[in-house]
Amino acid sequence: MDYNVYVLESLSDGKWYYGFSEDMEQRFLDHQSNRSKYTRFKGPWKLIFKKRFVLKTEALQFEKYLKKTKNKVFIRKTFAEFFID
Repeated sequence: MDYNVYVLESLSDGKWYYGFSEDMEQRFLDHQSNRSKYTRFKGPWKLIFKKRFVLKTEALQFEKYLKKTKNKVFIRKTFAEFFID
């Protein structure tokens, strides 16, 4: 099983949302259809970053790291290969 850490960008205000999921497709649909508490009515959303992990613990640790960092320029530069154009 894959574990994904992802970043969504709000097309309405440009803010980023950092998340973790075991089912990326369903999770993205949840965000788009306002079924996610923290992103409700803040979209539409665009998936801009996705990094896969084999271990759940590593994925959760990386998600926590991104949330703590919150520096868009640093994250884009450091993890450029995981951004989706």
